[in-house]
Amino acid sequence: MTRTLKNTFAALLIAAALAGQTAPVTLTAPTTPRKRVSVDGFLQRWLLLEPIPAAGLTDSAVRAAIQKEYFPKQLEVLPRDGDKVTVGDKPLTWHAVDTANYNVNLYHFAHALGLKTSDVLFWAVILVESPREMQNVRLAIGSNAASVWWLNGQETISIYGDRQTVIDDGVSKRLTLRKGTNVLRAAIINGGGATDFCARFLDENDRPIRDLTAMLPAAP
Repeated sequence: MTRTLKNTFAALLIAAALAGQTAPVTLTAPTTPRKRVSVDGFLQRWLLLEPIPAAGLTDSAVRAAIQKEYFPKQLEVLPRDGDKVTVGDKPLTWHAVDTANYNVNLYHFAHALGLKTSDVLFWAVILVESPREMQNVRLAIGSNAASVWWLNGQETISIYGDRQTVIDDGVSKRLTLRKGTNVLRAAIINGGGATDFCARFLDENDRPIRDLTAMLPAAP
């Protein structure tokens, strides 16, 4: 992957503003190295890859979509803002975004880039820094529509079908968050219309964990 600044989400929003276009008000480019989770524990910083064509929201269609290799090491890569991958013969860019809400509006994201929002797959990844080892926690997610999630390389939770984003719609089995850096990754597939997702970690008593931090991968 190569790095470029001119295609970052920040630059694209500036270009849209200069052109008199309305930018999505829920998404902004990060301005700090770290971002604490919200008061309700939601992760509000992500790296998003521009959408990839994909169709089908049934269990089998989603499984087939995520098992396809779109780019090398897609379940291992830790991209940086502006990095590119090639899917088929098309270069796609990773964008770092912060959301003002509990959820990440993928429709706003793709629309701001002039890209398709229907019948597409979005890859999302973020580093989650924990101040200590936390046992018996659970990953709680919601998405519109289907999504599959991995924590530290292990598939953790998945939900299927044409659904709306509901807080804690899917909740994983009990997990351990490592002290220090953890890698959270997701694939979200949208059929049509609005699309978004949300994620947070719950403690052993199912209360939101509020002292986690979202971080972007460091520059080489």
